[in-house]
Amino acid sequence: MPDIAAKDVMALRQRTGLSMMECKKALVETGGDADAAEEFLRKKLKGKMDTRTDRVAGEGRIAIAVDGNNAAIIELAAETDFTAKNENFANVAQEIATMALSADAGPVAATDEMTKVLDELRISTGENISITRLDKRSGDNAHFGTYVHHDGKTGVLLHADASIAEDVAKDVCMHITAAMPRPQGVTRDDVPAEMIEKERKLAMEMAIEGGKNEEIAAKMVEGKVNKLYSDLALIEQPFVKDDSKKIKDIVGGEDKIHAFRRWQVGETASAE
Repeated sequence: MPDIAAKDVMALRQRTGLSMMECKKALVETGGDADAAEEFLRKKLKGKMDTRTDRVAGEGRIAIAVDGNNAAIIELAAETDFTAKNENFANVAQEIATMALSADAGPVAATDEMTKVLDELRISTGENISITRLDKRSGDNAHFGTYVHHDGKTGVLLHADASIAEDVAKDVCMHITAAMPRPQGVTRDDVPAEMIEKERKLAMEMAIEGGKNEEIAAKMVEGKVNKLYSDLALIEQPFVKDDSKKIKDIVGGEDKIHAFRRWQVGETASAE
């Protein structure tokens, strides 16, 4: 058996986050080669972690990376809030978002490099950690505003025209985070049609049941639908910091915002 120095065991422990005993066993197995021991642990414990992927990962963190005309947003899931709040977990989420900046625009599949980083985090935490969502946006002459709430559970990525000032973009991101009801699209055309039709049908049924004739009922329905559009289209919403203005007023027009992502940990889909 090779003579393994305590300082080498401690160094491996700092690199992997595993117990002293696990690290010493790995160094013994690899003849004291620290790099080989780390790889040995990664392969060995990944096998164990793969059997845990059925465990619910209900916590997590949102991270956003921006570089010029490219931006990426990620939801990284963990099993416990303790792990999701860990600095290393936050750093890994940010690292993977940065890796995604070189991907094609749209949903991004995990690369081998991302998987390796995740495996190391799974090993060190003993939890089922996974990428729930990862998305890349890009555009010429684009400006990306960002906001991640202090707890990391809600994040907004705003794709806007380059003419929008940094502070204005940040304000819009914070508005998207706080606004009630939540914006469902940038303009009326972006609000999901099925949502509007559902409200239209319900409003018509209520008007008819209330004794209104068809003509009056139709006018009432259109009024409610118009109100719904103004509630759900981002550019038509009253600005949360000054409700005398609409979002389109503070950004300088209806065509200044191209898209947005508002992601919250645990959701099943993003808003755009």
